[in-house]
Amino acid sequence: MSEAQLFEELAKAVYSGDDAKAVELSKKAISAGMDPLRAINEGLMKGMGRVGDDFSQLKIYLPEVMLAADAMKAALSILEPEALKRGGSAVQKSRVVIATITGDIHDIGKNIVAMLMRANGFQVYDLGRDVPIDELVKKAEEVKADFICASTLLSTSMPYMEDLIALLKERGIREKYLVMVGGGPVTREWAASIGADGYGDDGDEAVKAAKELLQRRVSQ
Repeated sequence: MSEAQLFEELAKAVYSGDDAKAVELSKKAISAGMDPLRAINEGLMKGMGRVGDDFSQLKIYLPEVMLAADAMKAALSILEPEALKRGGSAVQKSRVVIATITGDIHDIGKNIVAMLMRANGFQVYDLGRDVPIDELVKKAEEVKADFICASTLLSTSMPYMEDLIALLKERGIREKYLVMVGGGPVTREWAASIGADGYGDDGDEAVKAAKELLQRRVSQ
C-alpha cells in the first residue's frame, strides 16, 4: 500500500469511527517508516475534516462525530509518541493553555487544534469549553504558559477574546503571553485588530503560526 493509499484509508477509518482499523493503519504507517505528522495531517485530519463538513450540513449527527473523535484519539495514541520524538526541543518546552471561550460549547475545532499541537511537541493544557477568560489567565499563570489560545464558533462570544487581551494588559502581563485566536467567525484581520499575536484558519495553520511565533520569540 502506498503512502497516499494508507493515508486515505486512515481518513476513512476516522470518518467511519473504526477505532481498530485506525490503530492498525497507524501501526502500519510507523512500521513502514512513514512520517507520523503526515499520517496525522493527511490521514486523521482529512477524515475529521469530512466529519466536520458533513456534521455542519446535517448529513451526520453527534453520535457519529463522537465515534470519529474516538477513532482519531485511538490512532493518535500510536502516532503521537513517534511525532514527539521528532519535535524540536524549543517546541517541546513550550506550554499552551487552550479553551473554547465563554458562552460557546462547540469544541470539535478546538479539540483538533489541541491534538495537533500535542502531536507537534507542545505541552497542552486543554480547559474545555465555555471557559471564562479569568480561568484561562489563571491557568496560564499557574503553568507558566507561553501561549493562550481561545476558540469560538459564535460571533456573540468573539468580544470575550478582546476582553482576554484587555485583562492581560490590565494585569500588566500581556507581554508574557503569545495570544492566538480562531474559530468559524474569526478572521485574520479581526484577530490583528484586537491585538492577538496569531490566528489559525484550521488546525494545521494554527500549529504553523504557533511555531513561527515561538521561533520569533526564541530568536529575539
